[in-house]
Amino acid sequence: MTDMLVDPAGRLRWRGRNHRCALGRGGVLTAKVEGDGATPAGRHPLRRVLYRPDRVTPPVTGLPVAALSPNDGWCDDPAHGDYNRMVRLPHPARCEALWRDDAIYDVIVVLGYNDDPVVAGRGSAIFLHVARPGYASTEGCVALSLPDLLTVLRDASAGDTLRVEPGP
Repeated sequence: MTDMLVDPAGRLRWRGRNHRCALGRGGVLTAKVEGDGATPAGRHPLRRVLYRPDRVTPPVTGLPVAALSPNDGWCDDPAHGDYNRMVRLPHPARCEALWRDDAIYDVIVVLGYNDDPVVAGRGSAIFLHVARPGYASTEGCVALSLPDLLTVLRDASAGDTLRVEPGP
């Protein structure tokens, strides 16, 4: 088990390399709640990788990998039983589409945040994904350039974690 270390200044350190990353618009918090835009501090296991097969090839990694489909989504409605879980769209609750027009979800690493067990309102859809141009803030995720994300994934395997250091 190895930690990818993320500092609150927007740097991810992994296997002797440093990568610029984007963090949540709400900063890094230890007490995350749904909708605050914060990246949750703590150690989050790397669960699996999802990718857009029409845009990228399957990432080379030691993590489980699966292709996304146009009907894939993630439930972010704390009042629903599927909260913080991958779902099929359309869905009766509020959900985020994973098949997006922009490129930020072309490669997604699902992080083990608020998933064992899921606690309603504690935050959902916390991923490691592709950064927007200029490393614009995320809604709570950690985001890298696509080349950096693919480099990080090449060395990742089951048991590795993303450790986000708390802000000041």
